[in-house]
Amino acid sequence: MPAYVDDMRAPFRHMVMCHLVADTLDELHAMADRIGVARRWYQGPPVTSWPHYDICQSKRALAVAAGAVEIRWRDSPAVARRCLVAMNEARAAAALDREQGEVHAHQA
Repeated sequence: MPAYVDDMRAPFRHMVMCHLVADTLDELHAMADRIGVARRWYQGPPVTSWPHYDICQSKRALAVAAGAVEIRWRDSPAVARRCLVAMNEARAAAALDREQGEVHAHQA
């Protein structure tokens, strides 16, 4: 699955920003790494309601060149919700694995 950049144009200091989103957190961070956006700029739960990076237009151009799909800003939350679902599924699977490991440890 690809990463996505929206067409939002929000002024922030001397830059114009948009969102970088993806279907999974791994894809989101991978694209951020690919275009040189530091992990410290990640915004997601519990601080914000959906996982994303705010990126400037020059990083947006790099993301598109690296394969990001251009979307409307109104579509960004829907993509981010897919990422939240994937994050929740991964957490649930990890919790189940831990529980099963604890059961096996107690049986041994």
